[in-house]
Parts: sequence; structure tokens; C-alpha cells
Amino acid sequence: MLLLAEKNSWIFFIKPLVAVGLVILLLCSCLLVQAQDSIKQKPAKWKFTLHDSLDHAIDLSDWIINANGFVPVPDIITEPAVGFGGAIAPILMHKHHQPVQTLNRYKKLAPIPPDITGGFAFYTASKSWGAGLFRSGTIVPWHLSYKVFAGYMNMNLNFYKTLPSLGEVKFKTNIKSIPAFLRLQKQLGYSNWSAGIQYVFVKTTAKQISHILPDSLFKPKELDNISSIPGVLVEFDNRDNIFTPNKGSKIHVDANFSYEAFGSDFNYTHMNGFFYKYFPIGHKKKWVSGFRGDYQQVIGDIPFYFKPSLDLRGIPRGRYQGNVNMLAETEQRWNVFRRWSAVFFTGVGKVFDEYADFGSSGWEYNYGTGFRYMLARKFGLYMGADVARGPEQWGFYIQFGSAWLK
Repeated sequence: MLLLAEKNSWIFFIKPLVAVGLVILLLCSCLLVQAQDSIKQKPAKWKFTLHDSLDHAIDLSDWIINANGFVPVPDIITEPAVGFGGAIAPILMHKHHQPVQTLNRYKKLAPIPPDITGGFAFYTASKSWGAGLFRSGTIVPWHLSYKVFAGYMNMNLNFYKTLPSLGEVKFKTNIKSIPAFLRLQKQLGYSNWSAGIQYVFVKTTAKQISHILPDSLFKPKELDNISSIPGVLVEFDNRDNIFTPNKGSKIHVDANFSYEAFGSDFNYTHMNGFFYKYFPIGHKKKWVSGFRGDYQQVIGDIPFYFKPSLDLRGIPRGRYQGNVNMLAETEQRWNVFRRWSAVFFTGVGKVFDEYADFGSSGWEYNYGTGFRYMLARKFGLYMGADVARGPEQWGFYIQFGSAWLK
């Protein structure tokens, strides 16, 4: 929830905005070519194109690499937790030169991911809205990568409490927050392992909209607080690309500490571990099999809206929350024809507050299907849409890259 816009559902009228984006790309390219002609007084070697040089299909790779162009990402938000809405997220990408693979120390290294700079703005039917800026990059000579994010969120979200006399009660809450995030990771030698530090700051003001529950059920600090949370992490990542991997693994473990000594109003430790595994199947490798596991645990006193919740397509964010959260999911991608692929996925998850409740808490599930189109071949970037079913309802999701972005 801290970084709700980091991954999932932004939403817009896709066709008009894509058309506008392409017109902007064309105009920018024309200006760039004219500037090059006037300065160098030589014909430009590269001409604007939205077609790939190999199969001549629609592709944004050359635009991104050669014209310092951006990918306009209009989106339709269908996340059940916030309602129908729209978003726009212009993204700039810079591709790094990869190490020479003939050197033994580079042979097993994953490719250096591109630098990504972007912004976003969104609005939904629940009158939730937000905006922010983000940057992800690599300082190659230092073997150092970083991520930075800052924004403002005004969210209207449903949460659930179980009361002794009433059972489960749904209540609507308005949460205004100013989140900021910084992560620094250092590559460990010439390996795919890295370690680092991160810091999260959130200024939060919350209030109950539905007024179904008495205010005495909420801690005063839950309604107005500051979170100042340093953390440490260890990560292994040898995926062939960060957007839509075809092979490789990612393993991540982090621990984050929210305590008064660091300026927080709540005292708790949040631990998170997850892994992704991808491998191609078959002689022509047209089938890519993916598996994912995720575990989160909170120890201490945490605001109800920061509690971990199940992150499965088809299940609204915040619907199933607990101090302990675990899930497993698989996604199968079949490259049907040229750049077009079909995906099928299913998963299960469980949340509970105490390990003694493990047996009595239920398993929640999801399943669904979707499609992908390879939008930028040289980046391994696919874009598409998914339809998913959870225990209670259906969900529709626009996907930019993998659905597993964390």
C-alpha cells in the first residue's frame, strides 16, 4: 500500500492516449533529426520508426534506444480495492552497454537493467487519486544500483475487522499519505548477489468515512502518524531481463525496522522474503513456466492499513490481512504466434495473526488468463491484460511487463 502505484493498476482510455503518445513521439523525433542536421551538417544515420528491424512488427525498442524516447503508459485501473479509474505514466528508459561476455568473470552475470525514469498520476471511481515520480538506475563503474520514489496519495479504501459480536465488518477509510522511498544495492564481487540498505518515510492521516465502527476501536496514532523505516536487504537475481523474464531466478530477503528511535510513531519489524523462478520448456522454448512464492511477517504494533495483505490477481488489495502472510502462484506463458502470447495463472495464499491460527485460517485462491504482446524486443518488454477470479469476484488488470514486479 505504501507504493500502490508501483505496480498494478493504472487506468485510462487506451486508444486515444496511445494515439496522442505516438503523435508526440513523431513530433519529437522530427525535431531531433532537424537539430542533428543543423549541428553536424550530416544526414542522420537513424530515422524514426515504430517497427522492428527483424520482423517489421510494431516495436518501441529503436525509439527508446536511439531517440532517448519515452514509453507513454496510459492505463485502465480495475483494481477492485480502489474502483474503476485511469492513469498515465510516461516512462523514459536508457539501455546500458553490456559487459563483454568472453571475459570469464562476466559469463554468468545477468544483464545490466536499463535506467528507468518516470512519473504517474491516477484517479479512480472511489475518488482516490495520487501522483509521484520515480527513478531506478545503475552506476556501472561502482557496481551500485538505486531506486528512488516520492509521491502523494489520497486513497479511499475498504478494510475489514472481525468483532466478537458482529463477525467480519467492512468499513471505508480515507488515507492521505506522503510516501518516499530510497534503496541502494551493491553488487557482491562479480556475482548476481547484491546487498543493500533502504529507507521508507510516510506521513499518514487517516479517517473513517463509513462511521460504522466507533472511533475507540482505532488507536489515536493510527489516524495521524509518521513512519520512518530503515531496512536491510540481500538479493540474488540472474533473470534474463527485469520486465518479462524467460529464464532465471530472483531471491529477495529484507527486514525493515519502524521504531521511535528512528522517528516512527509505531514500533514494529516487518520481514519479507520472496522468490521468482522462470524456465523455458520445449525445443523451441515457446512455453515459459514461472513460479512465485512470498512470505511476510510483522512483529510488533503496526497500523491496520500497513498490515501485509494477499497480493494475488482477483483479490482486492487489503481484503485479506494479517501479521503473517504467505502465498504461492504459478504463471504459464505460451508464445502462440510471433509476438503474441497467452498466459494462464493460479495461486493460493493464507493470512493469520498468530501461528496458532494457521490451521483455522482459510486458504484463498485465484485463477485467470490473459494475453501479452512483445512491445520492445530489445528490452524483453511485453504488455497485455489479465482477467482473474478470486474467492469473491472477478478482476481485470492491464500489465506493463510482468505481473510480478516487486
